Amino acid sequence: MPRLAAALLLFVLVPTANAAEPAADEQADRPNILFVFLDDFGWRDTGYMGSDFYETPHIDALAEGGLVFTDAYSCAANCAPARACLLSGQYTPRHEVYNVGTGPRGNAKHRRLLHVPGTKTLDPQIKTWAACLQDAGYRTATMGKWHLSNDPVPYGFHVNVGGTHSGGPPRGYYPPHGKVPGLQDAPKGEYVTDRLSDEAVKFIEANKSRPWCLYLTHFAVHTPLDAKKELVAKYQAKKPGKLHRHVAMATMIQAVDDGVGRIVEKLDELGLRENTAIFFFSDNGGYGPATDMDPLKGYKGTYYEGGIREPFFVHWPAVVKPGRTDVPMIGVDLYPTFCEIAGAKTPADQPRDGVSLLPLLSGEATDLGERPLFWHFPAYLQAYSVTDEQRDPLFRSRPCSIVRQGDWKLHQYFEDGGLELYNLRHDIGETKNLAKEQPERTAELLKVLETWRAEIDAPVPTKPNPQFDAEAEAAAIEKAKARKAGKRKKR
Repeated sequence: MPRLAAALLLFVLVPTANAAEPAADEQADRPNILFVFLDDFGWRDTGYMGSDFYETPHIDALAEGGLVFTDAYSCAANCAPARACLLSGQYTPRHEVYNVGTGPRGNAKHRRLLHVPGTKTLDPQIKTWAACLQDAGYRTATMGKWHLSNDPVPYGFHVNVGGTHSGGPPRGYYPPHGKVPGLQDAPKGEYVTDRLSDEAVKFIEANKSRPWCLYLTHFAVHTPLDAKKELVAKYQAKKPGKLHRHVAMATMIQAVDDGVGRIVEKLDELGLRENTAIFFFSDNGGYGPATDMDPLKGYKGTYYEGGIREPFFVHWPAVVKPGRTDVPMIGVDLYPTFCEIAGAKTPADQPRDGVSLLPLLSGEATDLGERPLFWHFPAYLQAYSVTDEQRDPLFRSRPCSIVRQGDWKLHQYFEDGGLELYNLRHDIGETKNLAKEQPERTAELLKVLETWRAEIDAPVPTKPNPQFDAEAEAAAIEKAKARKAGKRKKR
């Protein structure tokens, strides 16, 4: 019998949605799901992806024993929309969470268009994959950052530790954490990353005889860059790498990795490792001032590869054979994947934009078919500082839509109609814009992008911003360029 069939055979015997919850012993062999989801964690921030300073031995071991996706993408370049896509299985125009908050970002004099504000709360009428798994008899928990409403419990979670509408750790990585659920009793000196890992171990122990899904959504490594104190001296003494060298970031990453090690040890102790599907992912690119995704261009907030391409692997010994794949995947694919693994029904009347990864994970397929991947950001994200220049030095992203199909990626910017075409197989760093050299391919991808926007009813900002000042924008750009040039001379 094929590995996938053997692992999933019990599904046909167990009732799922809209049925009484099966007894614990009836479900004991169903796959568990551990989803480790990091915040602002860059494509190269693990050892297995090439970091020369950060240390992630436990994560690396899982990656080496699982299927690594080199071309894995978040659905957005910053936190809230990426998470809304992940939980809903929908691209941004469907749930309308486009940015962190709904207000305009950046200097009003530099914004040519009025942005589309969208919403800051995931519509509770949208049924998440967590709710589907809950209906299927899984015990579900979220631990860490939520960011989509005041309370994650109504979205399909039995347990919530740390989840609020806040985009960062409650009050830094050390207590007190205020009235944050599950963290009110944090003892002095307890690092919140360690606490979340400890809570994860307790949850697994408490549910060892029934199927469970744990969404371990760490605050790490989001700002503030709050170093774990016990590890600072170690990284201060370590030789800086050419790629990475940030001490506080290194301690934050090790804290996550140490926690992963403790969780895996508990899975081994309980005999659950073989039948637990472990997913490892990040919500967007790394924080520009503290890490580096080289050779990718960009960082958190940009729609170049450095802002949306993420580290991702699946470790599931019962089903997944070790290896690497360059088949593109995107965050919305996890909704159908989790539901298929759990034997959970998905709502027939709710649109989903992803495809299940299970055939690829099981080895029953070698690709996911020819399909375009889409991004839509009708808003603005200001730069970290005026010296951070990607497309321009004033914004990490201006209103845009992006499509990747095969090896080709097209950016479309709404302010000026700018088009950028890149071949990612030959130019992963997006250094050479081929839009003018390849007008037919550019037109073809633009049609794919525009057709998708029409089908999904994606709003495109067109109204001029009355506060825009072309002279002020030009002056700010020149000033930023001069400052950056001066910084280079000092080096």
